[in-house]
Amino acid sequence: MSENNGQDRQEGAATQASAELRAILEALIFASPEPLTPKAMFKLLDSEPKEDVLAALAALKEDYSRPGGLQLVEVAGGFQIATRPDLHDWVRRLFHERTTQRLTVQGLETLAVIAYRQPITALEIAEVRGVNTSGVLNTLLERHLVKIVGRKQVVGRPFLYATTKEFLIRFGLNDLADLPKVEDMAEALDLEAPILVERTPPEELLPLEEPEDSLGEDDTNEDGPGGSAGGSIH
Repeated sequence: MSENNGQDRQEGAATQASAELRAILEALIFASPEPLTPKAMFKLLDSEPKEDVLAALAALKEDYSRPGGLQLVEVAGGFQIATRPDLHDWVRRLFHERTTQRLTVQGLETLAVIAYRQPITALEIAEVRGVNTSGVLNTLLERHLVKIVGRKQVVGRPFLYATTKEFLIRFGLNDLADLPKVEDMAEALDLEAPILVERTPPEELLPLEEPEDSLGEDDTNEDGPGGSAGGSIH
């Protein structure tokens, strides 16, 4: 009888520890300003076995699969607790915001071209869209949806543009493989699909971890994104 009681106590303690780990993990994901990656979870919870952390994450996913106002989403290689998309209009009332920060159609078109053709120059973007895109590019840079990842080795050495980790977060994508089919995106934005070639950019040109300084010292005193050089980008 005492042996059974001892086993019950051990199982009860294990269940309590598992629930506590799940609660800690939930708090970390909620408090993190960026999606919390498994690697970051393991580092923060280095005193816990990795399999226990993964088990707690799986249990947390199960908890958030039930109907409610919040959801646990996998985005940009990590996890984030967010409000359900169908409740966004209600949440906006809290902040008295509507759609003032939405991109224009021109901005979305330019962003789509960059997403599917990256890395790409401003001239190549203009050739696809048929209009000058320097103003739109500046907006995308200011919103940290695209970044300069280098220069194309042609005459004038124009800047190359690619999407950022912020782009993945804003559009709810775990990685670039989650982009809609190029034909669907082209149809939605009234672009010619054959011009947009879906391809995965080299890892060295599109790291998820943003470099502190994308440009070298030689690039700091040149002109903007409309041509072969650009100004300081924050």
